Amino acid sequence: MSSTTVTGKHRSTATAKKPGQPSHGHDGRVALLFITPTLIGFVVFYLYPTVRGFYWSFTDYSLLSQPVFNGGQNYVAVIHDKNFWSSMLRTLEYVVINIGSEMVLALVLATLMHRLTRSVVLRTTMLLPWLVPNVTTGLIWLWLLDANLGFFNHLLRGMGFNTIGFFSNPNIVIPTISLINTWAYTGYTALLLYAGMLQIPQDLYEAASIDGASALRRMWNITLPSIKATIIILLIMNIGYILEAGFEIQYFLGNGLVVEKSEIIDIFVLKYGIKMGNYSLGTAAGLFKTFVAIILVSGTNFMAGKFGEEKLV
Repeated sequence: MSSTTVTGKHRSTATAKKPGQPSHGHDGRVALLFITPTLIGFVVFYLYPTVRGFYWSFTDYSLLSQPVFNGGQNYVAVIHDKNFWSSMLRTLEYVVINIGSEMVLALVLATLMHRLTRSVVLRTTMLLPWLVPNVTTGLIWLWLLDANLGFFNHLLRGMGFNTIGFFSNPNIVIPTISLINTWAYTGYTALLLYAGMLQIPQDLYEAASIDGASALRRMWNITLPSIKATIIILLIMNIGYILEAGFEIQYFLGNGLVVEKSEIIDIFVLKYGIKMGNYSLGTAAGLFKTFVAIILVSGTNFMAGKFGEEKLV
């Protein structure tokens, strides 16, 4: 009987709340207070437009008429529109080039920082292109690569070479814009990879060096496996970038000379929804692009789980 009483006392003492200790309910209210502005912004600028756009996609709607339900006719029209699929393929081309070049360059830069220097100034400098607005980025590269006034083509003319129409040649306009976006985001991605490398124990590198492993072997057998989870998460996030696909840069640098070879899906949506006033068809095209993006991100997330890495969801 006495042992039971003592045990009960110990339990009551362990579960008693300490004086001044905040309750879980209080913490929840404080957390809700902090995230309320973000929630309001999400509802007003993302959730409500998405729900309203989803409704419009099943109607016949323009500014001059009220929405009239027409079933899935807009989606049927989008599926049978050759321009839509051309825009979708160019968007995928843009994303593949962007992801491939960005991940490779970011991995090289992160490795160099990890092995050679850990300067805060260098890390800050690498982040600067990511902080520049997309329109400003487009203007900078227009000054550099313009066929007539660009600095790069001016150098080519001075050396006796022909100029290159980076934004007027339909065969290279998408790769050009993709690499411009790579310049803007590589520094940010490199810093995330570099942060992952800092978590790798130095003992692994020292042991590999004693065993005679070369720098390339240490990179392949230690660095890459250790940051594989970070690489996969960045890959999933970058594939999700198809939702935006660098609209500002492409819209700013695109021109009528190469519109058939440079129009990505967001420009297609802008043309039909805003310029032509067919909001329902433009919304359907935009939502269809979102469905494709969700499939790609979910597929990459699923493959990450198959390779034994943690998935985002």
